[in-house]
Amino acid sequence: MIISKEHIIEYFNSGIKKTKDFKIGIEHEKFLFNSQDNSRVNYSKIKKMFEALLEFGWNPILEEKNIIGLNKDGKNITLEPGNQIELSGDKLNNIHEGCAESYDYLFELKQVTKKLNINIVSAGFDPISKLDEIPNNPKQRYKIMTKDMPKNGRLSLDMMYRTCGTQLNIDYESEDDFLKKFQIANSIVPLTISLFANSSIVEKKNSKYLSYRSKVWQNTSRGGLPKLFLEKLDFEKYADYIMKQRLLFIMKDEKYISGNKYTFKDFMDGKIKEIDNRIPDEIDLSNHLSTIFTENRLKKYIEVRSMDTCGWDCLCAGPAFFVGILYGNLDEVYDLISSWDKDKIINAYLEAPYKGFNTQLMGKDLLYWSSILLDLSKKGLENRDVLNKSGKNETIFLNHLQKIIDNKITNAEHMMNKFSKNENLKELYDK
Repeated sequence: MIISKEHIIEYFNSGIKKTKDFKIGIEHEKFLFNSQDNSRVNYSKIKKMFEALLEFGWNPILEEKNIIGLNKDGKNITLEPGNQIELSGDKLNNIHEGCAESYDYLFELKQVTKKLNINIVSAGFDPISKLDEIPNNPKQRYKIMTKDMPKNGRLSLDMMYRTCGTQLNIDYESEDDFLKKFQIANSIVPLTISLFANSSIVEKKNSKYLSYRSKVWQNTSRGGLPKLFLEKLDFEKYADYIMKQRLLFIMKDEKYISGNKYTFKDFMDGKIKEIDNRIPDEIDLSNHLSTIFTENRLKKYIEVRSMDTCGWDCLCAGPAFFVGILYGNLDEVYDLISSWDKDKIINAYLEAPYKGFNTQLMGKDLLYWSSILLDLSKKGLENRDVLNKSGKNETIFLNHLQKIIDNKITNAEHMMNKFSKNENLKELYDK
């Protein structure tokens, strides 16, 4: 049972691993569209797609007899609110393995989507659909989220139904190691927004943003970049933070009910009459932690969440960038960012979605800082020196980011330039 702050702290402590046992987990989402009319696929089409994927050895995940996902060998395909799909990868040792995993998944996905006349879009925001055009699905928790989320964030439904991101999960060897990694991950959010910007088109028009997804997440309930996260945040302070947050949903008799009236501290104190004043367990804590929609968050590992989804050419670049920094070159990067002013980071965070590399931070633009951090990441991956069968290390996955910095053109600008020539929707789809 979770009845005190110390229990939450112990939960975080239980995630501590030896450095030699560090893993990485990569998650990435995709939009799916019907090729006949460019509409988002509905749940009946999702069921056909999931059933077809069973032939590749995937196993169904059911909720009230509805198929809501698939799993296979430590990997999961999950269903998001607007029928986006997400691969949550296995716990792997390096980026070579992570990239191979993603490649295998996309190969299987493309075999199925081609048969079902489904097009895939790898972008941070749906470039075509209006919010009221997007179908939902029978996952229970999404009904509650759709009702309650807009109360505290005006673009919360856009987040749920019209965004896709890439996420990296990383481990920590101590509370101090967590502290450094978490402060770095949060301090560089402005430049990762710029470097991975890939959501400039909204409802088939130029949104004037490079990462409209980031704009949306800044206006999402329970989201954003709390100033607290830029400080030396230990497990106790994070526990204090999540205890004050309101519950999004609670489980009662295997059903989801709204918890919007209560904080997690109320739950711990047995003050929720709707569930007979029961006390939370680790599953309840895990559910609550997964509904904190900040740019980065803590579970029994750190989730790095500030990147727009992108296509195959850059899919492995984001995880490689962060692994180089956080696993390969932590202390040098921490020395760099620890002197940055918190207010200036927040200001850059708010400006980065539309100014991109032109955003100022500590007297330099984000193009400058992106170049510096990319070099530090490259050094970190060289320090790791994890080789593939061809004898190449993980720095090969940074080539796409180097091109972006050298050419000063983001994925968002590249897509906008292609689309603007003839406004052909085919330009938006994965090839």
